[in-house]
Amino acid sequence: MTDLVVCGLGPAGRGLAHRGVARGLTVAVVDPAPERRWTATYGAWADELPDWLGPEAIAATVPRPMAWGTRAHQVERRYVVLDTARLQTSLSLPGAQMIADRAVQVSPERVTLASGRSLAAARVVDARGLTRSPTRAEQTAYGVIVDAERCAGLDPLFMDWRADNGAAADETCSFLYAVPLDNERMLLEETCLAGRPALTGSRLRARLHHRLRSRGIRLTGAEPVEHVRFPMQGGRPGPHAFGAAGGFLHPATGYSVAAALAAADAVAAGQDVWPPAARVVHRLRGAGLRALLALPPADIPLFFDTFFELPSAAQRAYLSGRTDLAGTVSAMRTLFAALPWRLRRRVAAATLGIPVPSRDRRVQPWEE
Repeated sequence: MTDLVVCGLGPAGRGLAHRGVARGLTVAVVDPAPERRWTATYGAWADELPDWLGPEAIAATVPRPMAWGTRAHQVERRYVVLDTARLQTSLSLPGAQMIADRAVQVSPERVTLASGRSLAAARVVDARGLTRSPTRAEQTAYGVIVDAERCAGLDPLFMDWRADNGAAADETCSFLYAVPLDNERMLLEETCLAGRPALTGSRLRARLHHRLRSRGIRLTGAEPVEHVRFPMQGGRPGPHAFGAAGGFLHPATGYSVAAALAAADAVAAGQDVWPPAARVVHRLRGAGLRALLALPPADIPLFFDTFFELPSAAQRAYLSGRTDLAGTVSAMRTLFAALPWRLRRRVAAATLGIPVPSRDRRVQPWEE
């Protein structure tokens, strides 16, 4: 019998299958297009990445990225942009059985495929990602890849909420994400962090073009384009799902790749990566997303001003401390105490699941 079947060959699924092969397991992977090349851009905090990931997977490093709410903040933490092609290649699967099919029914020890075939294994792990739903908040983004020389003077930006993208003050906010892809190119991306519904690609495109014009960056129209859209909610921690589907997506930031890669070895070994502390942190992060959805657009930059003024350890705990319950609670408590009173009331109500007016609709306590 096969030791491990992994359904889905995105970064999480491929990372898990790769570590299974490295451990000597018999591995089968199921994906409708297992040879499809990834096109998305993945970033991570350098200290989140596992030691087994080779340096060739890193395309660019930003020692201290900038973040803007209404004012500038330097984040004292090294940020990396992954080389998507090399990352995929580095997660090699020698000896794994590659099955080009679609999983339609997944259970802990068996998967049924669209072709009617059934596979049994000691373990089946679902890494197919999250399905979209009108009840789930989404993150959307529209980006262009620009020659670095045209971006001279633009610092790498983890997020920039300044109001120079042409949006009205009462509209859903979006921020600029600007990172180097290598020595010659930068990705400039207008991002809706979370919305229900999220901003459309066309609206983000208009905002990005307006923002870049206001900063003297001219586009030719021939730049490669990146589109982003994925759910921020719906992950369920447990032993039989992995990646975004398994609760590894941070529901208040949208990051998941580094966390999944960091846990892939342990999951491949059959270890429990969801101790009680991690499950509580997951729920607290979900509360953080509810708070973001409940904030009025004009207050979002102020919220992030407050967050990026927290001590670096507190920022790190909230952004990356998947099992650090004490650090997460401390960070959330410190952030809450530093917010203006009017925001504290709104954040408290949303965190506790009390219905409050959101940017687009009412946030209900069961919509996590």
